[in-house]
Amino acid sequence: MSKADDGAQAVASQEKAQPQRIVLDIEGMHCASCAQSVEKALAQLEGVSSAAVNIATHKATVEHAPDHARVDDLRRAVEGAGFGVAAVERPGAERRLARERERLQEDQRKVDRARSLMVWAWALTAPIIAWMIPHMFFGVMWPSALAFDLGMIVLAAPVLFVWGWETVRGGYRSLLNRAPTMDTLIAIGSTVAFATGFVAVAYDLGYAPKLLNYAGVGAMIMAIHLTGRWVETKARGRTSAAIQKLLSLEAKTARVERGGTEVEVPIEEVDVGDVLVVRPGEKIPTDGEVIGGYSSVDESLATGESMPVEKKEGDKVIGATINKEGMLRIRATGVGEGTFLAHVIRMVEEAQGTKVPIQEFADRVTAVFVPTVLAVASATFIAWLLFPGFFRGIAEWASAFLPWVDPSLGSVSLAIFAAVAVLVIACPCALGLATPTALMVGTGMGAENGVLVRSGAAIQVLKEIDTIVLDKTGTITRGEPGVTDVVAAPGWREAETLRYAASAESGSEHPIGAAIVAEAVSRQLTVIEGAGFEALVGRGVRARIDGQPVLVGNARLMEEEGVAVGELVDELSRLESEAKTAMFVAVAGRPAGVIAVADTIKDDSQGAVAQLKRYGLEIVMLTGDNERTANTIAQAAGVDRVIAEVLPDQKVNELKRLQEEGRSVAMVGDGINDAPALKQADVGIAIGTGTDIAIEAADVTLVQGDLSAVVRAIRLSHATFRKIRQNLFWAYFYNVIAIPVAILGFLHPAIAEAAMALSSINVVTNANRLRRVDIRKE
Repeated sequence: MSKADDGAQAVASQEKAQPQRIVLDIEGMHCASCAQSVEKALAQLEGVSSAAVNIATHKATVEHAPDHARVDDLRRAVEGAGFGVAAVERPGAERRLARERERLQEDQRKVDRARSLMVWAWALTAPIIAWMIPHMFFGVMWPSALAFDLGMIVLAAPVLFVWGWETVRGGYRSLLNRAPTMDTLIAIGSTVAFATGFVAVAYDLGYAPKLLNYAGVGAMIMAIHLTGRWVETKARGRTSAAIQKLLSLEAKTARVERGGTEVEVPIEEVDVGDVLVVRPGEKIPTDGEVIGGYSSVDESLATGESMPVEKKEGDKVIGATINKEGMLRIRATGVGEGTFLAHVIRMVEEAQGTKVPIQEFADRVTAVFVPTVLAVASATFIAWLLFPGFFRGIAEWASAFLPWVDPSLGSVSLAIFAAVAVLVIACPCALGLATPTALMVGTGMGAENGVLVRSGAAIQVLKEIDTIVLDKTGTITRGEPGVTDVVAAPGWREAETLRYAASAESGSEHPIGAAIVAEAVSRQLTVIEGAGFEALVGRGVRARIDGQPVLVGNARLMEEEGVAVGELVDELSRLESEAKTAMFVAVAGRPAGVIAVADTIKDDSQGAVAQLKRYGLEIVMLTGDNERTANTIAQAAGVDRVIAEVLPDQKVNELKRLQEEGRSVAMVGDGINDAPALKQADVGIAIGTGTDIAIEAADVTLVQGDLSAVVRAIRLSHATFRKIRQNLFWAYFYNVIAIPVAILGFLHPAIAEAAMALSSINVVTNANRLRRVDIRKE
C-alpha cells in the first residue's frame, strides 16, 4: 500500500472516530412534550453525545459517532418514540452546497436585473440619440429649441432617476461618506450633464446665458454604463463556472446494503462504513474503498483525464465519478464535508477569496484613484475657464477631424464638456477586476484539470520559482517494488523463468513476491499455485511447480541447495550495483535465471522532469535512501542534483539551506512526513489522491499521482499570471491615455463612457479567454 493510501486511511479513520452533527426533520410533533420524547429517545442511544429538538422548527440536531450510532439507528429511535423522520441534513456539507447554490442563483438574478435596467434605459436613450443626430451634424433643433431642450429632460430623467437610480444614489452616498467609487464618477458626470438641460431651457425662455444642453448625453452615459454593468455581470458569472459544474456533479441518492437488502436512500443518509452498491453507468455516491467487484471508472471530474481507470478490491474511489462497466461494492470512507468533491469546492472557494501579491499595488492605486479623478475633473473645468484662448485653439484644431468638437460653444459649455468626459472616462473598475477575474477562471480551470490551488499567492509564486524539490518515494517512483529485469540463463526463455518464479512466489505474502506475481500477470503468463510452498527466512522460497522443485532466493539459498549459478553471479552483481534487489531462480536443481526488483520510477517521471527543465527549473531529488539507490533513480528520471540520506525531520533544514542560497523553492511530496517541508517551501505541492493528510500543508494539491500534474500546475500558473499582467497593463494603459485625451476636450462624454464600459468588459472577457489554454499541452 502506498503512502497516499496510508494517509487516506488515516483520514478516513479520523473522520469515523470524530462525532458528526446531523439534523433530522421530525414528523408528528405537536407540543413540547413531544419534543422531549424525541430528545430522550435519541439521547439514550449509545454513541449519541448530544440531542436537541426544536418544536418550532420540528428539527432535531444530533451529535453522534457514526461507528456506534448510525443514521438508521437514529431513525429507528425516533420511530420507536412514535414519530417519523422526514429528511436528514448534514449541516456542514448541506450549508456549503446550499450556500453555493444560493450564490449562483443570486448571480443569475443580478444578471437578469442588470439586463432589465439596460433594456429600459435604452428604450428612452435610443429616441434621444435619434433626436440628437440632426442637431449634432446639422445644428437643427426640431421642432424648436425649447421643445428639443424640454424633450431631452423628459426622456433623460427616467433613465437617470429610475433605472439608473441605484448608481446615482450609491455614487452620491459614497461621496458624502468620503469614500467615492466609480459610481460617484458616473453619478456626477451624468447628473451635471442632465442639469445643463435646465440652463438651456432657461436660455430658451430668456432667463440665462447660453449653455449647450447635455441632458441627452447624461442619459447616454447612464445607458452605456448600465450596458457595461450587464455584460460585466454576465461575464463575471461565467468565471465561477467551475464551482457550478462541480455542484452539478454530486450524487443525489445511494444504494446501500442494510439488513441483507439493497435500499436506495438520499445521499445525506449515507454514513462512513456503509456498503454501497454501484451498477454500471451510475455515479459513485461518495468517497470509498472497493470491497468487491471489478470495473473501470471515469475520474475525469477529478483528474481531467478522459481515459477510465481500472478499479478492483482495495482501490480507492472518488464520489461523483462514473462507474463505467462492472458492478462495484464500496465501503464509504468520506461523507458530507469529508468528501473529495466538498474539499475541491472548499479549496476553489478559498483560492478565489484570496489575493495575488501583485494585486496589492493595484488596490493601493484604486484607493486613491476616484478622489484623484474628481480633483482632475475639477481642475479641468477651472482650467478651461481660466485659459479659454489656449483650449479653444486646441478645440479649433481638433474640430477638423472630430465632428463632436465645437469651438464655437461658450467657455462654460466647453469646460463642462471636458470635465464630464474626464469623470466618465476614468475606470477604476478595470483595475479592480484585472486580478480577481483571471484568478477565478484560473483556479476553476485548475480544479477541472486536477490542480487544486489553495491561495492566489501560490499562482504568482509558482510562476517565479527556480527550483523544484521532489520527494523520491511515491513522487518520482511508484512507492512499491516492481520487476525491473528478468535475465534468463542459457537455454531458458525470459517468460519461462518468470512463470516458474511467479508460481513459486504465489504463496508468498512478501512485497517482492507480490511484485514478481504481478509482473507475470501483466505479461499474461499462466501462474499456477504450487505444492509444498515454504518461506525460507532470510534466503527466499521453495515450492513444487509442475512436479519440479523451484527455488527463488539469494546466493546463500543456492549454495545450500547445491545449485551452481555460474556466470549468473556477474548478472546478480551488476543488478545489485544498480540498487536493485536481485534473486536467483532455479528449477530442478539447475539455474533458470535472475530476477531483479526495485522501486521503479513512474511512467511519466522522465518526461515530466524534462519538461520542467525546459522551463529553466533546477530539479532536486530529496530522499532518505542511500546515495547509490538515490543516484540510480535520479539518473533514470533525469534529475541532476540529489540530496540523499535525509531523515524526515531534516527535510525542512535542507529546504532552508536551498532558500538561503537565494533560491525560490517549490516542494513536491506525497507523504504525511512531507507536511513540514511543504509548509517551509515557497510553494508546497501535495501529489497523490487528493485525500492525503499532506494536502492540508500544501498550497497546491495535484489529484493525479504523477509528475506530469506538476507540469500542468506550472503551466496553469504561467497562463493565469500572463492574463493578470495583460489585464493590469490594459487597465493602466487605458487610464493613462484616456484621461489626458479627455482633459483636452477631444472626447465626447458618451464616447468616453462607452470606452470606460468597454475597458471593464475587455478585462473580464480577456480573463475568460484563459479557458482556451490547454494546460495539458506544451
